[in-house]
Amino acid sequence: MLADALLILVPLFLGFAITLTHRSLLTLVHHGVDALVYFILALLGVGLGQMEGLGQQLSAMAIQVGVLVVGLLILNAAGLWLWHRWQPMVIDTGGQGGVTSYRRLFLAAVKPLASVLVGLLAGWFLLPAMPWVEDLATWSLMLLLFLIGLQLRNAGLSLRRLLLNRQGLGVAVTLAASSLLAGLLLAPLLQVPLFQSLALSSGFGWYSLSGIVIGDALGPAWGGVAFLNDVIREIIALALIPVVILRRPAVAIGYGGATAMDFTLPVIRSSGGLDCVPVAIASGFILSFISPVLMGVFLSLGGH
Repeated sequence: MLADALLILVPLFLGFAITLTHRSLLTLVHHGVDALVYFILALLGVGLGQMEGLGQQLSAMAIQVGVLVVGLLILNAAGLWLWHRWQPMVIDTGGQGGVTSYRRLFLAAVKPLASVLVGLLAGWFLLPAMPWVEDLATWSLMLLLFLIGLQLRNAGLSLRRLLLNRQGLGVAVTLAASSLLAGLLLAPLLQVPLFQSLALSSGFGWYSLSGIVIGDALGPAWGGVAFLNDVIREIIALALIPVVILRRPAVAIGYGGATAMDFTLPVIRSSGGLDCVPVAIASGFILSFISPVLMGVFLSLGGH
């Protein structure tokens, strides 16, 4: 039953087991991840563009994305607020950094959207049906997960120290648990099997991976739903973090999900100060590691 999950777990853990010492190799891995993400997102767009009844599918996708975004926002915020009440986090704002360039962050978020759009237009107007595209996407995904494993292993972070960061671990567990609860409650509204709903709720904001994994297993329409759900989460996080981080740092850091260790980290750093950085890195790392694992397990349990 878990054979499909191994396609997710094996490359990820294999990459995580390898230590790289040459900076040039790490740079190559970083560029390889970026290139593969945009390439596979473009393939996702091609699949969307070649779907029958694309207009009707898009309207249905909009409703499903809205349900996921609102449901996850409510459950995540409630869970993280409860964690903050139980284990309040006090931060020192004296170490705040400089002003974050929101324009740069916005442009970075537009790139994956542009990749999907280019692929969609190419699939709709230019390219004939290509049955081998799905196999190409699958093998590209396996390579991407291997490279992501390498990145996580060689990020200069001690897994033991990350797991011993009580606030970071608590924020990550709370975000994951509240997301899975949302997946459980939203399944009837999404009109999908339970395990599929749980997989859709397990992206934790990592849009560049969730859209690819879900799309590879369930088809481009659901891949698009997962992708847009996590992109919108990231946009909301960018707006939410500066507003709430001083009063509810766990809520601000946690809602950033897996991106708290990279994309939203500059906003967390500049808005909340240096005290927030270790918590953000720890929670983001843990969520980045368990997200593909959970998606793979739930998809395999759902028979995909």
